[in-house]
Amino acid sequence: MKNIKLLLGIILEVLIVFFMYYFMLPAINIHSIGFWAFIFIALIIWEFIYLIVCSTERIERIFKGRRIDVQNKFSIVPFILAFAIIIVIVVINFFASPLFNAKSYSRRITVDETGDFIKDINEVDFNSLPLLDRDSSEKLGDRVMGQMSDFVSQYYVSDQYSQINYNNDIIRVTSLEYADFIKWISNRKEGVKGYITVNSVNGEANLVKLDKGMKYMPSAHFNEKLVRVLRFKYPTLIFGAEKFEIDNEGNPYWIIPTYTYTAFGLKTKVTGVVILDPITGKSKHYKIDDVPTWVDNAYNADLIIEQVNDWGTYRNGFINSVFGQKNVVNTTQGYNYLAMNDDVYLYTGITSVLSDESNLGFILTNMRTGKTVFYSVPGAEEYSAMSSAEGQVQQMSYKSTFPLLINLNNKPTYLVSLKDAAGLVKMYGFIDVADYQKVVVTDASQGIKTAAQNYLNQYAEEISEDLLIKETIKVDKITSANKNGNTYYYVTSNNKKYVISIELSDELPFVNTGDTLNIGYYESDKKIIEVVKLI
Repeated sequence: MKNIKLLLGIILEVLIVFFMYYFMLPAINIHSIGFWAFIFIALIIWEFIYLIVCSTERIERIFKGRRIDVQNKFSIVPFILAFAIIIVIVVINFFASPLFNAKSYSRRITVDETGDFIKDINEVDFNSLPLLDRDSSEKLGDRVMGQMSDFVSQYYVSDQYSQINYNNDIIRVTSLEYADFIKWISNRKEGVKGYITVNSVNGEANLVKLDKGMKYMPSAHFNEKLVRVLRFKYPTLIFGAEKFEIDNEGNPYWIIPTYTYTAFGLKTKVTGVVILDPITGKSKHYKIDDVPTWVDNAYNADLIIEQVNDWGTYRNGFINSVFGQKNVVNTTQGYNYLAMNDDVYLYTGITSVLSDESNLGFILTNMRTGKTVFYSVPGAEEYSAMSSAEGQVQQMSYKSTFPLLINLNNKPTYLVSLKDAAGLVKMYGFIDVADYQKVVVTDASQGIKTAAQNYLNQYAEEISEDLLIKETIKVDKITSANKNGNTYYYVTSNNKKYVISIELSDELPFVNTGDTLNIGYYESDKKIIEVVKLI
């Protein structure tokens, strides 16, 4: 009888483990903490099942007046194995920690420290500058969704809003999701029929409707749930957080990074990505060096920050990171994204652990390849710059967005948006990275270009003469135009085109064809050269 009950107990254990796996979905990988947690729980459950089997057997023997078998040595084995797992993980992770492997941790990410800001970072193009931050994008996306009555009752807008380059447009893209379990049941045949894009430059938001709906989503259930589809196809892979993106044709995909660890859950390293089509469920695993170029988010921002912090903390050893702290640096509390060369880059400042008000420089990390470059640009820490901009309009209680770092006339400059309590952008602020007390804010209604010109006009005398290209031109043609309340003069000379703000000289209205002008400007790829100084 006991053997029959034990067999039933084993069957029950198998059923419980099956359902546990179906819902926990651990990677069958010895480096995964989730896998060992799964084994630990399975052992504990078996211990309780075995104890119940033994207890029922004892009760029956008591009622039947038989001798009670008190020897249950086997019942202790699952407990021993379960706690042995904990001990082994703790011991191995202790010896794999930075205490004994500081150099290894500092090499988690390769940081090129030879970056040249002027050479590597193109002068800002305000026609392709992502001024909208995530919060503003979410508000615009929700507003578009609210206008679609047939969608808003069935779906909600995901909070992903992934920053991507889409055919040279800088946008944020996010999927719709099933509103609840009942909505999934009623819509699962057609799937999720759209996604939202928000242009980060001009704020244009659109709900893109799909001919065929997306069935394999995080909000789906059972075998259509995204993480379950991935786990059943790739049982041994360790996954990072999924990102929603679209390719150059506007087709939706889930981008899921794959990880490997040292020991158990330590020193996370990206090995590749799985690209999954949410419409068909088909997927492919790419090694990190083979990821398609249209993908913009193979790396997770938090992982990059973690790796860069290890690089800055442990490069001179563990003891130095705790006591001497010589040359120990960390990232600042916050980051933003820049778009360059059809890729998205993470930007964050690098500051000494002994100082919290100034930066030693900053890093740029390609979110597709993980390539990271450090630029030595000493200056104000981002939150100091934000406070400086807010201080210019403190009577209005505007709040600053996290800065964008731009190359403005070959000088590193912070650009922030100042928002009111409703989250609407009211002003733009430009702050000198080297000296955050040099700040100019301009009403957003005048436009970003006017705001930039106001900043340059105020600090024109401090523009580096070494970087200025000086030229004497003969005016072949001159016309004027008014933009956002400011007058600009457009000059043609020797087949070149120049634009000059009236703020540079009151003599401009009196310039005629045939006159000569002594001008100064910075090297740029723009078709119309922006004059920053009249000499």
